[in-house]
Amino acid sequence: MVKSAVALPCGWRVSSWCWDRGAGPAPGLGLDLGGTHDAATASAALVSVQPVFTDAERLALGGYLAGYRGLTREAYALDLRQFTTWCRTRSLPLFAVRRADIESFARDLEDRGRVRRPRLDYQSRAVALDRNELVSLLVAAGLGTAGEHALISLLALNGLRVSEATGTDIEHLGLDRGHRTLTITRKGGKVVTIPLAPRTARVIGLAVGERTGGPVFLAGDGRRLDRHGAGRIVRRVARGAGIIKAVTPHTLRHAFITAALDAGVPLRDVQETASHAGPRTTNRYDRARSSLDRRATYIVAAYLTSAAR
Repeated sequence: MVKSAVALPCGWRVSSWCWDRGAGPAPGLGLDLGGTHDAATASAALVSVQPVFTDAERLALGGYLAGYRGLTREAYALDLRQFTTWCRTRSLPLFAVRRADIESFARDLEDRGRVRRPRLDYQSRAVALDRNELVSLLVAAGLGTAGEHALISLLALNGLRVSEATGTDIEHLGLDRGHRTLTITRKGGKVVTIPLAPRTARVIGLAVGERTGGPVFLAGDGRRLDRHGAGRIVRRVARGAGIIKAVTPHTLRHAFITAALDAGVPLRDVQETASHAGPRTTNRYDRARSSLDRRATYIVAAYLTSAAR
């Protein structure tokens, strides 16, 4: 038996085992593959095995995943494992894949119940909090520990993703032309500096206390708070606020984006703050976009009327 292993730059290790049919049962599997294998003639003849991926394919796969990190990278790595396995069973080289092959792969996953093609709604269907519920949540957070209050404030008043909030460090707090700031790592590894509302900066200072370095948010065991711990805090504070909805950290991000649009913040500014790739994603959170009061007809008519005077 011979093993061929290919270590990808992204950390995968894909192995392929081959067994000579004349060598008898495959060890550990209890299978007789049909060859002759008495004790006198058994031989473990080595056979040549082609690498699972060519050098160019390994470079392409590793290069693609190198642009991501954390949970996003793990999810995409799983997707690529499934797709490359599907291609190998059909002897389909990766660089020979066409759009029709990708569609076939998707249909195969659907037939096996592994995925469901999402229906993109023009309006977000996530659990939403209205203005009063968001205020109640912030009030309830203020009755808890400084760390809990700071976490809720960052999620609800800055619209951070939970990984962005829990990944913050004390060293990333700063001051820029009178603005209290926080430097965070966005999805995809982009590093940006965001302003903090005075109340958020104040409560973060209380959460940090006398510490001069390390994570802003700590779990009970003294280690960095993870997304699961953050989710438990959000659910506990929501119950304390009397909110019976299934509130998650993403619910607070959703509430922030919706509140910003309801408050009249321009769509482009909200998109930038939320770190959305395009305005279409941000626009799905705009509950008032169908209001007749906001139609451009009135603004254009007033604009032209003022010019005619």
